[in-house]
Amino acid sequence: MNDQIRPEGMTVAQIAREAREASRELTALSLEQRNKALYAMAAALDEKRETLIAANARDMEAARAGQLDAPLLSRLELNHRKIDQLIDGLRSLAGLPDPLNRTLLARELTPGLNLYRISCPIGVLGVVFESRPDALVQIASLALKSGNAVLLKGGREAEKSNAALFSALDEAAQGAGIPAGWAGLLRTREDVNAMLSLEEDIDLLIPRGSNAFVRYIMEHTHIPVMGHADGLCHTYVDATADLEMAVRVTVDAKTQAYAVCNATETLLVDRRIAARFLPLAAQALTAKGVRLLGDETARSIIGCEPATEQDWETEYLAPVLSIKTVSGVEEAVAHINRYGSHHTDAIITRDEANRQYFISHVDSAGVYVNCSTRFADGYRYGFGAEVGISTSRLHARGPVGLEGLCTYKYVLLGSGQTVAGTLDGTYTYTHRDLKDGEA
Repeated sequence: MNDQIRPEGMTVAQIAREAREASRELTALSLEQRNKALYAMAAALDEKRETLIAANARDMEAARAGQLDAPLLSRLELNHRKIDQLIDGLRSLAGLPDPLNRTLLARELTPGLNLYRISCPIGVLGVVFESRPDALVQIASLALKSGNAVLLKGGREAEKSNAALFSALDEAAQGAGIPAGWAGLLRTREDVNAMLSLEEDIDLLIPRGSNAFVRYIMEHTHIPVMGHADGLCHTYVDATADLEMAVRVTVDAKTQAYAVCNATETLLVDRRIAARFLPLAAQALTAKGVRLLGDETARSIIGCEPATEQDWETEYLAPVLSIKTVSGVEEAVAHINRYGSHHTDAIITRDEANRQYFISHVDSAGVYVNCSTRFADGYRYGFGAEVGISTSRLHARGPVGLEGLCTYKYVLLGSGQTVAGTLDGTYTYTHRDLKDGEA
């Protein structure tokens, strides 16, 4: 295994420069070459799984000694089951269509002068992510499939796991013909700060973490930033909801996993059904070990602890759920747009007008009807995992998979046309969209 992650004396700026040079080669690689590397990376994880698990065990030991919370420990752990999932994910990603070199627009400007909009990589990505080793594999593989070079910085709790994973993936990718420098592993907070000034060599930053961290990144760089901070998601149970469905979906949205950005943190309930719904929901949620906090109406029905203003603004990432009763869909939407993080929010309803109002008025990357917020995930969307979830409104929004890591260029194919010729009448603009099969 290649244990030398960064050659001695190599700076972050030099790593980024190598990534820039590698990105120019990556963009010209065929789909077959990129997929070959993904299959090689999958094989490397299988071959080196004992080494990877041993490295992760050292991280886990240190995390337990540092009293890391149980949900975060669960995310940090790398076991045989997770490695199998990573291997399956790499192979599935290799089977997805090529996101590059797709014709997004084909238009005749004048006879013999055709304009094409063609998908292409963004270039060099800088991704900072949480202490979850599987995130490194997902991000690196998505970058490679989409023809991007990538600088990776994971959480310090996963340092040994990330180093072992990176070494395995990089060695396999280069062995399959991917240019050296296509990926770089950063280790420290100082590395992140150094990366923020490298706008000539890094095209996009994708930070995953707290609101304060993402805001810090945005305020200290000239590089475009895409990502999300908090995942403060809501489920609203409408007066017309099927109560059995509402309980089932609410329990999944809150308890299927806790330390994730798409778990529901606040439950909104129409007061007209609160007396019937809340006892059912409380029984199911407390049976799963969830601590409930509620407004005055909720407390009068189920006797839970009081919720404060701060609770409406809190992403718990834990078995805690705040409950607020509302007068209807309009108040629910107003609450979501005020306190939410524009990540993912759901309504449980049988009313078409309320459904449409919720869809059109909730300002979030994911707006769901009669299903769990936990579906907000690149893998579940069929994107081949994700580098993160974007709550911004430009370029990409929601789970960012292969397409979100691509931009486009315009290719103009002519036969001697000049702008002067369009002015003297030699050529006439037609601006005709070309049909499939036309040159």
